[in-house]
Amino acid sequence: MALKRMDNVGIVVDDLAGAIDFFSELGLELEGRATIEGEWAGRVTGLGDQRVEIAMMRTPDGHGRLELSRFLAPPVVADHRDAPVNALGYLRVMFAVDDLDETLERLRERGAQLVGEVVQYKDAYRLCYIRGPEGLLIGLAQELG
Repeated sequence: MALKRMDNVGIVVDDLAGAIDFFSELGLELEGRATIEGEWAGRVTGLGDQRVEIAMMRTPDGHGRLELSRFLAPPVVADHRDAPVNALGYLRVMFAVDDLDETLERLRERGAQLVGEVVQYKDAYRLCYIRGPEGLLIGLAQELG
């Protein structure tokens, strides 16, 4: 049996509405929101009795999804949002954009901050990292040519 696809990337946030607004501004579409709770959910995550609000965001091409989660119970136990780019574990999600400068301008109005600088890699890409809502690390890439 072969792998079919990557279904989604999950990010835990404190301000679900703010994260939805930010990723909507980036260009993702809100696919749906729900509260997930019950014994079955705790068995999947290993957290036992859990209650979590989720929002599923879809990329414009329909192939990628971002699951934003806000845990109501149990409480969040760790915070990796300000980890540097060389920290172990999940670090960032990268999005391809048509116009890097225009995207940066729109996201700055939503509080995004450039991490380093916008750089050009050969004649292939313009790239940067930003800190988005709650300090989340997000990569942006504009293909050149």
